[in-house]
Amino acid sequence: MSNNLNLRPEDDCAFDIVSLGEVMLRLDPGEGRIRTARSFRAWEGGGEYNVARGLRRAFGKRAAVVTALADNEVGRLVEDFILTGGVSTDFIKWVPYDGLGVAVRNGLNFTERGFGVRGAVGVSDRGHTAASQLQADDVDWDYLFGELGVRWLHTGGIYAALSATTAETVIAAVKAAKKHGTMISYDLNYRPSLWKSQGGQARAQEVNREIAQYVDVMIGNEEDFTAALGFEVPGVDENLSNLEIAGFTSMIHNVAEAFPNFKVIGTTLRTVHTASINDWGAIAWSPETGVVQAVHRERLEILDRVGGGDSFASGLILGLMEGESLETAVNYGAAHGALAMTTPGDTSMATREQVVKLAGGGSARVDR
Repeated sequence: MSNNLNLRPEDDCAFDIVSLGEVMLRLDPGEGRIRTARSFRAWEGGGEYNVARGLRRAFGKRAAVVTALADNEVGRLVEDFILTGGVSTDFIKWVPYDGLGVAVRNGLNFTERGFGVRGAVGVSDRGHTAASQLQADDVDWDYLFGELGVRWLHTGGIYAALSATTAETVIAAVKAAKKHGTMISYDLNYRPSLWKSQGGQARAQEVNREIAQYVDVMIGNEEDFTAALGFEVPGVDENLSNLEIAGFTSMIHNVAEAFPNFKVIGTTLRTVHTASINDWGAIAWSPETGVVQAVHRERLEILDRVGGGDSFASGLILGLMEGESLETAVNYGAAHGALAMTTPGDTSMATREQVVKLAGGGSARVDR
């Protein structure tokens, strides 16, 4: 059964997917620690951007990112990564660099992957970044969503938390997208450290509940729905491997009742045994299907967990965008997230064929 989302026709739109968010330079010490590293591998990444890049690179969709970068060598390096990923840079606002980074700079994200009993560690350095200073009127939203045309907008709670202006920018974007018939997805992605200077959890719930009124597809894990929207998950069995998800189902119905505009709600299910062994799965809801669940993968081996949730989102969006059933879409999401966590870096290195194969029950046997 296909889904009931009514997307704008491809021929009427310049882009299938546009993401609004910050793109940082990730510095990765590989198998080592940040505090003892003598070299780092550079990647690009950002919670919202990763979704657009996954849809472009893995699935061939036309993608763009709305963001801002300081115009210096680091910003141009980030631009080069974005171009390599095939994502349009037409909507990057370039901000003159002051030579010191006092007024404006580019975000850095030092991330070590973790292994076994040593958990992953992330240290963000993103104060006063160009993206955090992007104003709602810095972008001609009517030109983007109206004249050019966009089928799907994705943004999220990480970007909304960066400053008072980013929350206003997200609200302006979702209002304009809604006016022009663009489908809107939002990943709650609650990070306490980001909201600390913005009023804490109370402010996070105020902002996210305002944005949620315009969202069609809401994505997040159980902690996100509790912290960012204020919905508790009752009676969850910690052993998710046996798929006792009554608590999640109850929460999702409460969320759907509070926000009847949600056409789909998606959430990942993760039990962490060690940094490199997780149980991994996902569920999704729509008014037509109720709750459906993806194949649950017990004791999934993980190389780099960063970006797994973003790849879940892009796989889910792919299925919905292409008119697949919600069950197929959530399986695409779970499979894409699983594959993304087998490679280093924030962004997916999977292919459509690999995602479809794994979602359909394929194995890790050698392809020759």
